[in-house]
Amino acid sequence: MTLRLRLAHTADLEPAELDAARALLDEAFGGGFSEQDWEHGLGGMHVLLQDRAGLAAHGSVVMRRIRHRGRWLRAGYVEAVAVRPDARRTGLGGRVMGELERVIDRAYDLGALSASEAGAPLYTARGWQRWGGRVHALSPDGIVRLPEEEGDMYVRPALAGPLDPAAELVLDWRDGDIA
Repeated sequence: MTLRLRLAHTADLEPAELDAARALLDEAFGGGFSEQDWEHGLGGMHVLLQDRAGLAAHGSVVMRRIRHRGRWLRAGYVEAVAVRPDARRTGLGGRVMGELERVIDRAYDLGALSASEAGAPLYTARGWQRWGGRVHALSPDGIVRLPEEEGDMYVRPALAGPLDPAAELVLDWRDGDIA
């Protein structure tokens, strides 16, 4: 299978490429990928893998701020990872993650993501660590705990070094799903 990989910032993608990525995410998530989910994946770097049939896989990494042990860290936050249903289990998700991890490891203090139960094995197989501590967000009303996110957060320490699960992660605020 001949694949073409493209790594590009949102600003450098053509409207047709963005439309194809959005359509892939809708298909991959069975219509459960909201407009806010899509917006969370914009403004950073995208990995697009094309095969003969079109866009086969996509993922993006965007900059977020996460506070840990009193220090705000630059986090490469993974978003919008999907593989076209007919191309699943062929290693494309790993290829996308490899490129995103390269960006994270070179440009951010840590990597972070929120994984579904179905998606978690991809990340753990690549060395992402399930976050065992508390998760909070800096909301318009102050810091709020997000217990529903605490089993779904994964981290990649990168430049920050080891993280202490006894200290919480505080994510910056955004509309829609915080994590």
